[in-house]
Amino acid sequence: MLVIAERINATRKRIGAAFAARDATLLQEEAKKQAAAGADFLDVNAAFSPDAERDLMAWAVETIRGAVADKPLSIDSASPAAARAGLERLPKGSAFLNSISGESARLDAMLPLAIEFETRIVALAMDDSGMPSSIADRWRAIDRIFAATDKAGIARERIYIDPLVRPVATNPEQAVQVLDMIRDIRAKAGGAGTVVGLSNVSYGLPVRRHLNRTFLAMAIAAGLTAAIIDPLEQDMMTTIYAAHCLTGQDSYCMNYIMAQRAGKL
Repeated sequence: MLVIAERINATRKRIGAAFAARDATLLQEEAKKQAAAGADFLDVNAAFSPDAERDLMAWAVETIRGAVADKPLSIDSASPAAARAGLERLPKGSAFLNSISGESARLDAMLPLAIEFETRIVALAMDDSGMPSSIADRWRAIDRIFAATDKAGIARERIYIDPLVRPVATNPEQAVQVLDMIRDIRAKAGGAGTVVGLSNVSYGLPVRRHLNRTFLAMAIAAGLTAAIIDPLEQDMMTTIYAAHCLTGQDSYCMNYIMAQRAGKL
C-alpha cells in the first residue's frame, strides 16, 4: 500500500506560516522527516492564499526537491495553474495529481494535466450532484471519470479512487459504505486502485487516533491501495506493517521484522 504523506499542507498553521515566510528550512525538514518515516509520496498543498498559490507551489516543489530529490510528490490543488506549476518542475510520469473528480468543470480543467504530465491520479467519487451519500452515487461519479480517462488512454492502474469517507459521528453508515466501495472497486474497476484521506472518519470524536488506525486496518483488509496519512504517527505506520502481514502483502513478514529491528514499531 502506498503512503502519501499529508503534513506539507499550507492549511496547517505551522506549515502555513512557513509558506508565508518562504521558510525553506522548515519545509525541507518536514520533507526529510516524512521520507525517513516511510512515505512513498509527499503531498504538497500550497493553498495559503488563492492569489499566491501558483507561485507558492512552484517554490515549494523546488524547495522540497532540494532536500529529497528522489522522493516523488503528490501535487495537491484544485487550481489548474497551481497544479501545472508543480508538475512542470517534476520528472514526467513521477507524480500524483491530487485531484480530479466527476464534476464537469474540475474534470475538464484537471484531466489535461494528468495526460500531459503522465501522472497517477487521485479521483474523488463525486460529481455535479455534490458529496455522495450512497454507493450508487459513488459509482455514478466513478463511471463518469472512467469514461473520460478511458477516452484519454489513461490506464486504470494510474487511477486511485477516493470513495470519500465522511465522519462517522454524523454519518454512521458511511464508513461501512466506503469499505464496501473499496471491495467493489477492487473487483470491478479494471485495475484502478483506492485511496482515502483517513482522518475524515474520526472528525468530531475524542481520541481520534484509535478510530483512524482501526479504520485503516479495516480498509487494508478490504483492499485499500493508498492512504493519505501523517507518517510521523508511529502507531499508524505500525498498523500498516501489521495489516500487511495479516493480509499476505508482506512476504514472510520481512518488512515487519525489519521495521522492528530499525525501531519503527
